[in-house]
Amino acid sequence: MNIHDESGTLTRSAPPVLRHPLAALWLAFAIVHLLLIVLALFGPGYPLGDVVVVYRGWAANAAAGNLVGITEDFVYPVLALVPILAAFALGGPAYLATWWLLVTGLNAGAFWVLVRSHRAAAWWWLAFLGLLGPIALLRIDAVTVPLCIVALLWLRRRPLWGTVLLTIATWIKIWPVAALAALFVASKLRWRMLLLAAAVTASVIGVAASLSLSRGSGLHVLSFVAEQAGRGIQIESPVAVPWLWQVALGVPGSFIYYDQQILTFQVAGAGITAVSAAMTALLALAAGAVLLLGLRAQRRGACILAVLPPLTLALTVTLIAFNKVGSPQFISWLAAPIIFGLVLNGRAWRAPALLGLALAALTQVVYPYLYDWVIVAHPLMVLVLSLRNLLELVLLGWVLRALYRLPASRTQPRPLDEPSIPPNTTLREPSCS
Repeated sequence: MNIHDESGTLTRSAPPVLRHPLAALWLAFAIVHLLLIVLALFGPGYPLGDVVVVYRGWAANAAAGNLVGITEDFVYPVLALVPILAAFALGGPAYLATWWLLVTGLNAGAFWVLVRSHRAAAWWWLAFLGLLGPIALLRIDAVTVPLCIVALLWLRRRPLWGTVLLTIATWIKIWPVAALAALFVASKLRWRMLLLAAAVTASVIGVAASLSLSRGSGLHVLSFVAEQAGRGIQIESPVAVPWLWQVALGVPGSFIYYDQQILTFQVAGAGITAVSAAMTALLALAAGAVLLLGLRAQRRGACILAVLPPLTLALTVTLIAFNKVGSPQFISWLAAPIIFGLVLNGRAWRAPALLGLALAALTQVVYPYLYDWVIVAHPLMVLVLSLRNLLELVLLGWVLRALYRLPASRTQPRPLDEPSIPPNTTLREPSCS
């Protein structure tokens, strides 16, 4: 469309769709998701393996009557079966396309909720997805991230529904337990929320146990706990970095191997067995210390909406940084708590927002494009991976400092379910009365 300015010069205006902020956001959403799909299908590396081989295999076996988590052990919580089976609705040949539709639809739902609260945070999420790359859509984590974004945003006005959604997400992939734990520490409704989460959990376990018994198998609903605890040290985890450098430098006795049962690359070397055995306890201790810091802020009277974002992010980063399991999709977890912080605190969360984008970009370099270099411990890729893992600790340091420095309040926090924050409002410090 051509128009004339005051001097009579012919200028070209933007297309009408781009002049509307919401239309531009949704156009960008479509472009980013289409780009991720194209990169996954035609880009270097092979990020499709988990979906087209592992997930589709589980779904096909389930159609034949053999359900992981029900009739045999499962590496994920049992509700992960729901999206895995849902993507099989149109049959095995259409599994990948159905998966794209499922994950994109979930992201669209979360995006719709987000743009009503904070458009800048919506733009950040699109940038984050683009920088993270195809892995953002190609793991079971891609189902839980949009659920957690919606749940955290609902906590401002629908805390009980937010709690239900977080609990369901936790039974798909365990990491949303970080948000549940933060909520229990920060909220005045903690016991009501705990009972609600316990009721949802009891329902899930009860249904899964009934299905197991009806099929004459043992109980497998909690098998994912042992499956995770029994893992070795995965090459992308921060704790693996010293052994990766040993492999890169040719230190005798250090090497990378592929675990056929867990389907991951892990490191081996001097002292690895003891460190692997200690990591679960170290993760629990680190999470406990973060919870105590959050409890300190809550006891000093800090507003609940001031405590929740940094505590949720701190616990999420702790689950990544102190975990002996390290996978590229773990970085996708950061989106939900960072978005929550941006919605409530705006520019005050610029540092974690930028760190999140940097972590996403470095992760896409590592996987899928140059992953072949990682599994042979090429020094350049070990350096990139070391930098990525170091930034995780920098992010953890920032959020712990923010949590520690939360100001004490002489007033009582406003209940979560009281509508104190209008849509599209950016708060530098959440209001309490």
